Amino acid sequence: MSQELTYTQVSEHSSKKDLYLVVHDQVYNATTFIDEHPGGEEVLLDVGGQDATEAFEDVGHSDEAREILEGMLVGPLKRQPGDPTPKTAAPSTATATGTQSSTSGMGVGLYAIILLGGALGFAAYRYLYVKPEQ
Repeated sequence: MSQELTYTQVSEHSSKKDLYLVVHDQVYNATTFIDEHPGGEEVLLDVGGQDATEAFEDVGHSDEAREILEGMLVGPLKRQPGDPTPKTAAPSTATATGTQSSTSGMGVGLYAIILLGGALGFAAYRYLYVKPEQ
């Protein structure tokens, strides 16, 4: 039951009892989820009836959150002249974001381990092989 809605139609659904959101040019009915949202209802009400793409992506939602969102799909947004422009161009996946931050975190951790190992190796060398000067 996919239904194409205009931005004007979506903007009419901005109350707690009737809440639509736009994420990546798809319209979602968040009315039944508003009380269950882990971030609280205020977060959803702030973006109700408008494009919530930037807010959704900035938080870095999990794959599970994206699956829940798909269950609330009403249909595509029908863009018309004069509609606000989309906030972001393409959806980013939580996996790609997680991999990127894990990789950079691993780089820093690996650098610290190598640095610490070098310092310990140097200290062991000095202790075992360099005779103290008297």
